[in-house]
Amino acid sequence: MKRLIYFLNAVLILQCCGRSKTADKLPLIEGHHVISGNGMVVSAHPQASATGAIILEKGGNAVDAAVATGFALAVCYPAAGNIGGGGFMVVRMASGETDIIDYREKAPLKASRDMYLDSSGNVIEGLSTDSHLAAGVPGAVDGMVTIHSKYGKLSFAEVIEPSIELARNGFILTQEQASSLNYNKDIFLSRNKAKTAFVKQTPWHAGDTLKQPELAETLELIRDNGRDGFYKGKTADRIINEMKRGNGAISLSDLQDYRSIYRDPLINEYKKTLDINPDTDISYMQPEPLNN
Repeated sequence: MKRLIYFLNAVLILQCCGRSKTADKLPLIEGHHVISGNGMVVSAHPQASATGAIILEKGGNAVDAAVATGFALAVCYPAAGNIGGGGFMVVRMASGETDIIDYREKAPLKASRDMYLDSSGNVIEGLSTDSHLAAGVPGAVDGMVTIHSKYGKLSFAEVIEPSIELARNGFILTQEQASSLNYNKDIFLSRNKAKTAFVKQTPWHAGDTLKQPELAETLELIRDNGRDGFYKGKTADRIINEMKRGNGAISLSDLQDYRSIYRDPLINEYKKTLDINPDTDISYMQPEPLNN
């Protein structure tokens, strides 16, 4: 089971975390440029971006839209945006208030320094990248639930529901996604004991619909139970059973004890004028001498 990481919810460019205009005044696309009056959602997949825009249209704020986009990426961009990984979110409110939440994956308690080495101290090929031991304790669900509880305007059910529908009813594959699914077919078959939604008998093509009913069920549990719908109960049991099957290190305690962390943001000014006279002070251009 390959570790799935790198999940930065979405880039939301908003005025005062406000909502966009009515649905008949969605952003105007001019070539590769997009113009919007009050809000914009940018992500790695058009369907996820559209999900965030819908949340803004419903009156949600930037955090509502980011969380909705994040869960949508778990459906329509499974190669990177997913609920099995983690990430960060940076927030700046209209008032100037800033915040950062860190929900990256954490190492399981059973992890050790030499866990990827053999008895001779040599790296065991693939153990840190392509095995159950490569998986960290996922933080995405806790992070998005936590940040939404602090800043969200709409209910959590409203925010996650579009992703549930996407998983249940499917979304249209791009050419790149179809090619990726076909390329990784043998890996999906070799690493999954049960049937997976990513494999079908005939090759995938751009325009095909990918449905993920099991993911829809998992998202419903999160909708109904919050973080406990993922870190406890049916989903947690399934994760632990898979860890045991593949000699992984994640335990039930690892899941239940996971907590994302609020951190103080580092703030600086873009293109701030430096108090340097380039005619007399060239020290800022000189590298530090190396210690021999």
